[in-house]
Amino acid sequence: MIEIKDLKKVYNNILVVNIPHLEIRKGESIGLVGNNGAGKTTLFRMMLDLIRPETGEVLSNGENVAGHENWKNYTASYLDEGFLIDYLTPEEYFYFIGGLYQQSRAQVDEFLAGLSDFFNGEILKRGKYIRDLSKGNQTKVGVASCLLQHPELLMLDEPFANIDPTTQFRLKNMLKEINKEQGVTTLVSSHDLNHVTDVCERILLMEKGRIIKDMATNSSTLSELEEYFAIGHKMEAVDSVKINVDEEENH
Repeated sequence: MIEIKDLKKVYNNILVVNIPHLEIRKGESIGLVGNNGAGKTTLFRMMLDLIRPETGEVLSNGENVAGHENWKNYTASYLDEGFLIDYLTPEEYFYFIGGLYQQSRAQVDEFLAGLSDFFNGEILKRGKYIRDLSKGNQTKVGVASCLLQHPELLMLDEPFANIDPTTQFRLKNMLKEINKEQGVTTLVSSHDLNHVTDVCERILLMEKGRIIKDMATNSSTLSELEEYFAIGHKMEAVDSVKINVDEEENH
């Protein structure tokens, strides 16, 4: 479903993403883990054509996301509150999103009724604008708006951050359900190793812009990741160090 080829992104002369090749098959559940600055969010933003790479391409169902629009019809994503329209109430925002996908208000209401446990009485009919919600409740709105679109590909960046343990548990069950029962391809970035290994069947470990481990989730995956981060292992790769542009040009 997704193929990445020779993807590189540079900020301030530093190579922050460097992925020669990566394939994500339809129906997979992918967890992306790594320390701050590993390049996870930058990778997501290039996959969504929000920023352009220096080199390489991201193909979604065989089409370059930078040159086509078809992928937007089956892709839903929530990276941060910037994806929301904060001067709307949650209801207004859900009706707006539903309208983009030819859903009536009654259809949207019916869908939202199924998320009552996830919302936990904190989202609907509260008389608040999205900007006045807590970070955690904004995340709930963002995730719900993604599910409302009935996507084939779902991308979430740190969805477990800022939400309470009960909501984390419910979110994990929702992600498992749409992946197993609906075949939705899911990509989840998270600092929480327990959550991501519980939800995802394949884990990608990023370090300094590169995928240094690509592993199928099993009984030892969590302990392997915990050991990696506990020892503070640093990747020693030429492509991860500061690029001296002048030297490159002189060569």
